[in-house]
Amino acid sequence: MSRLNANLLLLLAGAVWGMGFVAQSTAMEDVGPWTFVAAKFALATLSVLPFALRESARAGSPLPRGAPAGFVAIGVMLFIASILQQIGIVTTSVTNAGFLTGLYVVFTPFLALVILRNRAHWVVWPSALAAFTGIVLLGGGSVSALKSGDVLMIVCAVFWALQILLVGIFAGPSGRPYTLSAAQFAVTTALAALGALILEAPSLASLFAAWPEIFYGGVFSSGLAFTLQTIGQRHTTAPQAAIFLSSEALFAALFGVVLLGERIAAIGLVGCALIFAAMLAVELVPLYRPAPAAREPV
Repeated sequence: MSRLNANLLLLLAGAVWGMGFVAQSTAMEDVGPWTFVAAKFALATLSVLPFALRESARAGSPLPRGAPAGFVAIGVMLFIASILQQIGIVTTSVTNAGFLTGLYVVFTPFLALVILRNRAHWVVWPSALAAFTGIVLLGGGSVSALKSGDVLMIVCAVFWALQILLVGIFAGPSGRPYTLSAAQFAVTTALAALGALILEAPSLASLFAAWPEIFYGGVFSSGLAFTLQTIGQRHTTAPQAAIFLSSEALFAALFGVVLLGERIAAIGLVGCALIFAAMLAVELVPLYRPAPAAREPV
C-alpha cells in the first residue's frame, strides 16, 4: 500500500471518529456509559473476528513473542480511554470532546520520550503551552470554567496517546492488523461489561432504544475506524498518521454544529484554533529540513 493510500485511510478513520462523537452523545439518553462501551465493542469484536480468523489461518508463522501481551496492553489502554471519554461526554459538548480528545497529538511526544526514550523536538514545548491556553479559552477563559467532562477528555487523551504508541510498536512486527483489532476490542468489551454489571442495570429495552448509536459505534466508529488506524500506521510515518487522525476534532465540531445545533463562542473558536495549531505544529515542524547551503565554487 502506498503512503498516500495509507494517509487517506487515516483521514477516513478521523471522519468516522468525528461522527462517532455525535452517536456517543445521543446514546446517553437511553443507556449508561459502561453499557454503551461494552455493547459497541462487543459488536466491534464480532464485526472484525471473521477477518482475524481468516488472517490467522493464512499466516505463515506464529505471532512474535510478546505480541499477545502487547495486544492485551493495547486493549487495556483502549478501554481506559474509551470509558473516560464516554463518561466525560455526558457533561461536555461534542465539539469540546473532539478537540480535547485530539490533545493526544501533543501528549504523544512526551510519552514517547518517557517510554521509548525518543527525545522530543523543540516545538513540543511551545505547542504544549499553546494547547493549554486553547483549553482554557475553550472552557470560557478560565480553568475553573472547565466542566468535569472536559477534564475527563484531557485525561482520556493521555490514554489515546498510549494506545497509538503501542499500536505503532506491535502492529508492524506482528503483521496481524485484524487480530490486533479483535484482541483490543475483546479486552475492552470484557472490562466494560464487568463495570456495567456492577455499576449499571442494563436492559434489553434500553439497548434496543440506543441500537442505532450502538450499531454505528460498534461497526463503524470502532470496528472499521480502529482497523483502518492499525492498517494505516503500518504504511506511513507516525507524524503523518497523527496529523490525519487528529482530523477527528474538526469532523466532531462540524457534525456537532450540523446535527446537534451546537454553537461555539468566539473565545472558544480561538481556543479551538490554538489547540489544532498545536497539534499540527508538533507534527509538521519536525518534518521541515532546510536545504543544504550550496558550496562556493573553488
